[in-house]
This record gives sequence, C-alpha cells and structure tokens, in this order.
Amino acid sequence: MDELAEAVSQAVARVVAHDALRVTASNPAGGVGSFSFAHRYEPDIIQAVLQSDYVTGGPCSWPDLARRPVPAGVVGAGDGRRDRVMRRLFSAHGVGCELRLLLSDTRGIWGSFGLLRAQGSATFDEEDVRRAACLGPVLKAVLRRYVTAGPLTPVIPAFPTGVLIVGPDYKIRATTPQARTWLKQVQDTTCAPNRIGRTFMAILATQAREHARDPRIYPPVTLAPATCHGRWVACQAQPLDDGTENVAITIQAAAGGLLLPSFCDWYGITTRERQALEHLCTGAATKQIARRLGISEHTVNDHLKAVMRKTGASGRDELLAAITS
Repeated sequence: MDELAEAVSQAVARVVAHDALRVTASNPAGGVGSFSFAHRYEPDIIQAVLQSDYVTGGPCSWPDLARRPVPAGVVGAGDGRRDRVMRRLFSAHGVGCELRLLLSDTRGIWGSFGLLRAQGSATFDEEDVRRAACLGPVLKAVLRRYVTAGPLTPVIPAFPTGVLIVGPDYKIRATTPQARTWLKQVQDTTCAPNRIGRTFMAILATQAREHARDPRIYPPVTLAPATCHGRWVACQAQPLDDGTENVAITIQAAAGGLLLPSFCDWYGITTRERQALEHLCTGAATKQIARRLGISEHTVNDHLKAVMRKTGASGRDELLAAITS
C-alpha cells in the first residue's frame, strides 16, 4: 500500500502540486470506507482529520461534496465555522490546506482523495480543483485495479467473529480475544498505527448512532478487500439497547450475502450476472437457475462465464470458494 500511495502521489503531482496525499476507498454497496492509504501524510494528522470529519463534523464531507456540481473543495481556506476549526487543527500540525475530491459516478461513491499543502505554500485555487476533478475516473480505475489484483480466494483462515465495545467517549471499553486476533491481523497487514485503527472504530461507532437516528445515512459497515488482509474482512457496528450509548462492533470474515454486493461492485459484475451468481452460491444447478430467472440455460452459462472472466476464476468451484469461504 505504501508503494501504491507513492506511485499515485507522483502521478497526481504532474497535474496538481501537493506535499502529501491520502486516499479512502469505498464502493456503492459499502458503508464508511473499505481501505485507505497515504503518502507523506503523517499519522497524527490523519487521526486528527478523521476525528474532526466523522466525529465532530468537518467541512467538505462526502454528503457535502456529493451535492456540488463538481464534487471537490478546499478545506481550511473558507471563513465558515468548520473551516476555522480545521485551520486551527491544520496549524497545529504545520498544514496549510487540503484539496478534497469525491470519487463518484452514477452507481454511487467509490471513495475520496485529499491533497495536502504545508503552511507557507500557495492555497489550492479553482484551477487546482478543476484539474483534480479531471483525475476522478483515473483514480477510480486505480482503486478497482488494486482491489481486483488481490487473491480471489482467501489465503488466511477465517478467524471467529470478534466484538469490540466502544463507549460514548469513542474509547474502546472492551474487546474479545477474537477481536484482538483480528486487530493484530489488520495491524500486521496494513502497518497502520494502532491509534488510527482506534479512530476508525470511533468513526464506525459514530456512523452507527447516526444511522440509528436516520436510516438514510450510510450503514455502519465496511468491507476491506483481500488485497489488504489476505481475505475480505467485514466490520459492522450496532448501538447497544442498554441505555449506555455504547456501540458493539463486530469484526469477521466476509462471505456469502455480506460479501456479494461489494464483490460485484469492485469486479464490475452486472445485475443479471449477480443474480445468476447468487443462485449458484445456494447450490442451484444451471437448469434450476434458468427456471428461477426465466432465462435459458445457455444465457445462465453466458452470465457465469462473464463473471469468471471478470474475476479470473478458473471455474465454478473457485468462484464459489471466493464468495463462500
């Protein structure tokens, strides 16, 4: 991921000058994010920015950017209250401003990327925003290429589901042994500082509370691809109904119905192809799938061949293992 971050930063620098870069990937079927990477973006700054954005509500949030004709903006350059708060935060870390771009299309949101300039550097202007926006399609393609380059079938075991409890102060109150196993696996495979992992758990907890108040808000779930951890990993959050405002976060191997929507998004699997794949995962034979979907067996085979071509699966057994293992 460090190599990817450096390569992306070098390519983007030819279009928009910057001192650091960070990328957060999501997908239309996902929730608050799938994975992230950064180049020259110090962990302390990432932690502070994430805390501000998701927990206290910073400027240029994903919903804010999604409503703009060009889904991009500059943080720390305006006169609004949230910008003033962010400027103080930036100043404490030697940062001048950050340009943010939402990566989205007609299917939904694929993530965002931010470009940072240090204090004393020129503020990002409208031309920088325009140039950055033109990079959107290329950056989405980079993220998809990264995800689909990972192992199709898991290369690490499916550890038992782990549970963490996050309190109203966003601190982790308790973890099960299984959760600690998962956290160590995630830490070892991403090399992310533990404090960023804890901030991410606070983000999930915040999302869970917001989603409980308004179901239209992104659900508190994230699926990280096998490229990151050796297998797809899912985190989900749910407020506890015990009057404590605590939130339970589960960490588990992603498979079956939990994995399928995100898997299909990243691999570009169409609606009809996904329907055939869903039935295949239940153990249905070609003739049964054809009858259930009201199409010919030939068309079913065509759909499954297309899925295998897109995923690189050598056959139906490997394709089933990718989804259900």
